[in-house]
Amino acid sequence: MLKLIERLGPVEASAASDTLTLPFELRMRGRLKAESDSGRTLGLFLDRGPVLRGGDGLKAENGEVIRVQAAVEPVVTARVAAGLPLARLAYHLGNRHVQLALGIDEQREDERGGWVRFPPDYVLEELAARLGAVLEYHEATFDPEPGAYNQVGGHDHSHHDHFHNHAHDHAH
Repeated sequence: MLKLIERLGPVEASAASDTLTLPFELRMRGRLKAESDSGRTLGLFLDRGPVLRGGDGLKAENGEVIRVQAAVEPVVTARVAAGLPLARLAYHLGNRHVQLALGIDEQREDERGGWVRFPPDYVLEELAARLGAVLEYHEATFDPEPGAYNQVGGHDHSHHDHFHNHAHDHAH
């Protein structure tokens, strides 16, 4: 078994010797036994950290790099007009503390809209429909927003958008 022990962040496909395709649910885990896309047995032994993203590299004990790919999986995409309708939809769905992916449709200038994507869930689907969203049930990669306090390796102060003395404790 090839032991993957370090998160590298985004890596070029050419830098990796193999790929590992995982659905979102498994990309949240730091400990996992899996099979690479070429059939090799892999073990993830990662520190707690951010969700693995499509394109992220994982370094093995022997220095080999494996590239993560986001699997295509069932999702619901809720589409609404850009601006306040999209903000309202994202707010109310996000208030349910679920993972969401966000995007803007660039169809025609006069009909710009946005979307919120989430795993199938009848409660969220009903809420989105009540807020005027048109729902599309399909399969796609699910790569939700990482969150405002997401940290990539170690202690990161990038979540601060104000100025103050950093001499105090940051126990998040």
